[in-house]
Amino acid sequence: MKKITILAALATMVLSGCNLDINDDPNYPSEAQVTPEKLFPSAENAIADALGDQMFTYAGFFSQYFEQRPEQNQYNNLAELHLDEGSNLFDRCYQTLYAGALKDLQEVMAKSPNKANHYACTVLRAWAYQLLVDNMSDAPYSEALKGKANPTPKWEDGKTVLMGVLDELDKAEANVGGESMTVDDPMMDKKLSQWKGFANALRLRIYMRFIDGGVDVANYTQKAKDLVAANAFFKGDIMFDVFSPVQNQYNPWYGSIFALNANNYVAAYPLVEYYSDTDDPRMGYAISVTAATGSYVGQLPGAKTTMKEWRNNQDWKNKNVSAIKFSVMKAQPIFAFTESELQFLLAEVQLRFNNDAAKAKACYEQGVKADFAWRNLKVGEATAFLANDKVKFDGKSVEEQLHLIYMQKWAAFFMRNHMEAWSEIRRTNVPQTSKFTAKQVFDGEGYTPGDLIVPAVNHIQVGGLAKRVPYPNHARRLNPAQTPPEKKLSDPVFWDVK
Repeated sequence: MKKITILAALATMVLSGCNLDINDDPNYPSEAQVTPEKLFPSAENAIADALGDQMFTYAGFFSQYFEQRPEQNQYNNLAELHLDEGSNLFDRCYQTLYAGALKDLQEVMAKSPNKANHYACTVLRAWAYQLLVDNMSDAPYSEALKGKANPTPKWEDGKTVLMGVLDELDKAEANVGGESMTVDDPMMDKKLSQWKGFANALRLRIYMRFIDGGVDVANYTQKAKDLVAANAFFKGDIMFDVFSPVQNQYNPWYGSIFALNANNYVAAYPLVEYYSDTDDPRMGYAISVTAATGSYVGQLPGAKTTMKEWRNNQDWKNKNVSAIKFSVMKAQPIFAFTESELQFLLAEVQLRFNNDAAKAKACYEQGVKADFAWRNLKVGEATAFLANDKVKFDGKSVEEQLHLIYMQKWAAFFMRNHMEAWSEIRRTNVPQTSKFTAKQVFDGEGYTPGDLIVPAVNHIQVGGLAKRVPYPNHARRLNPAQTPPEKKLSDPVFWDVK
């Protein structure tokens, strides 16, 4: 994909023309310089930044890919689920999505009469609102983005929001006609076929949320089947691919670690155990062997402060656990939708709704192969892996095959799209949560590799795992009358009914 830098785009906005008016602030672009062509990539960047940086971190903990490194402390609150509205977990994402992406998209649509541009803006709106609903369940929607005309918009339930953006998508697509995009587009280089394929994939994601959330199940099941039958999806991966291995042009998640000069991340026990149990060569892609033993060791969730006690006061240090190889992220794109995720969704529809195990197997295997290919593993390694009894599709019941699709999707999302991994865990209940405590697992009691583990130190009032993020403190302060009553981390979003 064609690479550009957002810094260059901003520089163009600020410095277009040699003659500067002394009455203009040279640090800010004028209204005339803020064109749809430059606003559109800014909106893409804002959504990608929210997904690929802060969400990547907390969803990585919630999906039990990450744990807090023993000799660092930055993410103890995430490891132990010690979070409420005062934690400001979602504030930056909330402001980035609304004041950044959605506001920019609104301005593009107001300034550009081009229907293809409007359509691409609508697809991005659907993506942004899907992320908002998956995090908070509710969100400002119909009254949002009106500025001074309505500074206190009402919040609406997630079902209403997602139905709204689906309707927006249908109407915008019907209006495209024969127009072509004119805005700068680093994500898909103005290819409408890719935008339509991405829109269909987003529809499928949302349909599956509705189906498993008990929303008009027969209708959305048929819609999912029709989408799969039409097979008008994107090619390759949908990603924001503008980063390079040069300082100030890094992937934002890597850039944050680079700025801190501290690696706070180690691999979580469930992921290491599942990769080990299935002889998965992806283990070495972003997980290091320990300095102490040269083997792969995952940190038990939320167990940092209890490990010494369990080990009879022996040291539990960085050398004892597998660090995350954060350097693999230096120039990695931010993924909106991967080919592997799409193939796993197709496999699920074929198996659950079409009762076609052969097509489900083909999609399942393509999902695994696509993820192996991205990680630069050889075709033969993927073929050998898929022949492994524990992950091969044949010879299993339908329930076992569906569970395998979900587990391999979880394995494939690691270091690619942690937010979607967390959402799929909540939708499918796979990986399931172990009936054994972290201490029982440490003591060697029966544990199924890959099962999630309730943190050893867990601050959720009713126990369990994270089901949502708290409402932003920013919204609570500025719009107290409309922001819904406080929810706990254990309160599910509307589609999480299992």
